[in-house]
Amino acid sequence: MSSTRRVAIVTGSSRGIGRAIALRLAKDGHDIVVNYQSNAAKAQEAVNDILALNQPGLRAIAIQGDVGILADGKRIVDETLQHFGRIDTVVFNAAWIVYQSIEDLTEESYEEAFRTNVKAPMFFTKQVIPHLKAGSKLIYLSTSLTTATTVPPNYFLYTATKGAIEQMVRTLSKDLGRRGINVNAVSPGPTDTDGFRSGKTEEQIKLFTQSNPFGRLGQPEDIAGAVSFIASESAGWVNGQVLRVNGGFAV
Repeated sequence: MSSTRRVAIVTGSSRGIGRAIALRLAKDGHDIVVNYQSNAAKAQEAVNDILALNQPGLRAIAIQGDVGILADGKRIVDETLQHFGRIDTVVFNAAWIVYQSIEDLTEESYEEAFRTNVKAPMFFTKQVIPHLKAGSKLIYLSTSLTTATTVPPNYFLYTATKGAIEQMVRTLSKDLGRRGINVNAVSPGPTDTDGFRSGKTEEQIKLFTQSNPFGRLGQPEDIAGAVSFIASESAGWVNGQVLRVNGGFAV
């Protein structure tokens, strides 16, 4: 079926920030691929929420796959093209958040963190590039911890992977900008998701809240709003940038 709607793939979008981004981009006029790794029920709920927007011509599907596995990434691209015939926007949201001290670091945790947070977006970028036209958008998710003056304990491995993402954005913006493709990152601060709360006490959550001048945690919709702008035609002259969306947590 032909459509004038743009098509967005949002990795890891069955819940949390990814789900909010998928919903927002659908409202903005994108057809959506909800990518998920294991929770098919949650992914279908996200698809149902998108379709419930009742926008004329709106389409959404869920595609299972781990973009850190090259065969899965190729299949996600192929299935997207089979369903929609095009790819315009890719949001690299899927990530593995690991809390470890340097003393607890293992080769296994290092490999998994860099496989999920660096290898996956790097190779999925390679797989989608042949199908992107001028005006397409590649949007990566980083973390404001890469520039925060105070970094909480045990974030060094996760922050290292996101530092790599920000350098990818800098260099890819030059390489792909020549083809009219915008490459940017959105860098959230502490955001109230199940993943963020996992392993933290209420006292620790309170400290994050108090460290923000707005006196609250970010919400997934706050991050989705920033992605919405970066994915829009209004951001056509924004390229190679890291947009920090943290309410002043890190400035």
